[in-house]
Formats: sequence, structure tokens, C-alpha cells
Amino acid sequence: MRSELLSASGWKDYELLDSGRFEKLERFGRYVLARPEPQAVWDRSLSEDEWRARADAVFRRDGRSGERGEWTLRAGMPDRWFVEYGGGMSLKFRMGLTSFKHVGLFPEQAENWEFIFREVRRLGAGARVLNLFAYTGGASLAARAAGADVTHVDSVKPVVSWARENMEASGMDGIRWIVEDALKFVRREARRGRRYDGIVLDPPAYGRGAAGEKWVLEEHINEMLSLCGELLSARGSFLVLNLYSMGLSALLARTAVRQLVGECSSEQFGELYFSDPFGKSLPLGVYYRMSRL
Repeated sequence: MRSELLSASGWKDYELLDSGRFEKLERFGRYVLARPEPQAVWDRSLSEDEWRARADAVFRRDGRSGERGEWTLRAGMPDRWFVEYGGGMSLKFRMGLTSFKHVGLFPEQAENWEFIFREVRRLGAGARVLNLFAYTGGASLAARAAGADVTHVDSVKPVVSWARENMEASGMDGIRWIVEDALKFVRREARRGRRYDGIVLDPPAYGRGAAGEKWVLEEHINEMLSLCGELLSARGSFLVLNLYSMGLSALLARTAVRQLVGECSSEQFGELYFSDPFGKSLPLGVYYRMSRL
């Protein structure tokens, strides 16, 4: 059993510049963004004037909505641009400013991409990888870059189109795209007796499927993990679970996977984070990773 704090170190196009007062200041490529971050409970290190001088785009929540808001852009700031991630994978991502503060990329996930890339290389070209709640496809691209046969599942059609754009920008092809509720998909795959060599899950706290199916993490994660246990090959396989919901621990993730998915040869769990230049470490989710030899 091994618990670790992991911070992605392979980025040149991403940097956490400061954090505090429930916000974070980040550089994505050439552009600097300021947006909400509920876990940045401390004070900022830079002054308000320095934040204003650096930020090319600032997100402010709509007072009538707990989630939606608007971006205020500096002159010349585009609403779309590209960033790259190396680490032997040469991945390219199209950035976009959405009304939910998201920008199409969770850079802390690069640590999981590296793990997925290594695991697929260990298994060999043609390893079957299932990416659930797959968003814009960072994990799908990492698996495909290593030679995997990838199935990418997300319930939001525009997000799947965004992932396809990232695949094409990265010079790849061949990913299988599924626009469907993830739980509904794995139920059907289990009935069919399908098997996968790798499964990646990044479930939200709440969500809606393509046909309006309701996802509540605490209510559905047990069934989801149990079905993934049926789908995961007994030998030579791996699983990655990432959780963003505040209040959920890496130990919780480990306990749930070990009970519902089963034994493994090696495992790792902990928190993903970035540190700003002033030594403040911002937690950005918990992970659990396992491998079977």
C-alpha cells in the first residue's frame, strides 16, 4: 500500500502563478486566466493590482447561479487557443472559455496520463482501454499515443466533438467515440461479457446522461465500480479512478475499488496538486491507481 502526493512536472504550457481568496491564477500557453477555486482558502501572495495586470481573462460567477458565469477578456485575448503536453506523448489540446469556468483541460491529470501511457506500453499495442466520463480526452489521447485500442465515453456530444478535435490536433486517429450515459454503457458491456485491459474513470459529483439519466456519485459509484470489476481483465490490466468532489478521500477511493474490483499486484493512491511559486500547494483531486500482472 503506497500513498503519494503527485504534481505533474512535464508541463511547459501550464503554470500555477498564485492562489488564494478562493481563486487561482494560471498560465495556459501564452495566456493567463483567473478563475474560482473553492479549495484556495488562504490569502493570495500577489496583490490585487498584480492579478489584474497579469490576467488576460477573468471569470466571475453569475449571482443567480452557483455554477455559471462570464469571462471578462483583455483586448486581444482569444476565446480559443492550443496548448501542448510532451512527456513523450506530444499531446495537443484546444482551450476554450466555457460558461462553467472550465477551459477544456485539467492539467493536474497529466500525472495520470503518464501512468496510463506506461501501463499501455507494458501491455503492448492493441491493449483495450475504456475511458469513462472522458471529457475532452486527455486520458484517451495518452492511451492512444501508447498504441491502445481506445473507447471514449461521455454523455455530452459537444464535449466528445471537442475530444475528437484534440485527437486530430495531436496527429492521431482511431479512437472509438460513444455519446452515452457511462453507467448505461457499462451495464450493457457487462451483459455482453466484454473485457478491457485498462479502465479510466473520472466521475463528477453530479451529472446528466445523454438521455437525461441522473448521476449522483455517492448513489451510483458502487454499481459503477462493481461493473468495472466485471469488465476488467483478470490479468495484465490496470484501473485509474479520479475524484474531484470535495470531502472525498483517496482512502475512500482505495477501499471502494479494492472491495468492488478486487485484488491487484500494485497500487498507488493520494492527492493530485500544483504548487505556486510562493510555496502554497493547491489540492486538485484524489486518485487511486492499480495494476494486475
